[in-house]
Amino acid sequence: MTKLYNKTSEKEKRQTLRKNIPPAEKMVWAKLRSQQVESCKFRRQYSIDRFVIDFYACELRLAIEIDGDSHYEESIPEYDRERQLFLESKGTNVLRFTNQEVYQNIDGVVDKIREVICMLREVTPP
Repeated sequence: MTKLYNKTSEKEKRQTLRKNIPPAEKMVWAKLRSQQVESCKFRRQYSIDRFVIDFYACELRLAIEIDGDSHYEESIPEYDRERQLFLESKGTNVLRFTNQEVYQNIDGVVDKIREVICMLREVTPP
């Protein structure tokens, strides 16, 4: 597609991730799909360069990441920081939630996403 977004070289990785979506991501996707939150269109498993984002709203350059247990293994936090710095350097806003936050308070997660969407639209109208 382009040199940075949804690169063809990452297509297979994106497809594999879509087919094997973890339960917490499935819960969030059920709330985000079909423009249910503030009429904002999200894509799932969208890639920016070599990084695949769980959910991405192109309109706002908003990435939403759901951090599962694997994000707490050795060396992963450093990878996540590097990844987030790269995404932010490309103008992407990153919002992170843990699996626990999703499982225990999905409505609170959706409310926070709604709040960020509204804030970003005030800063950069469509």
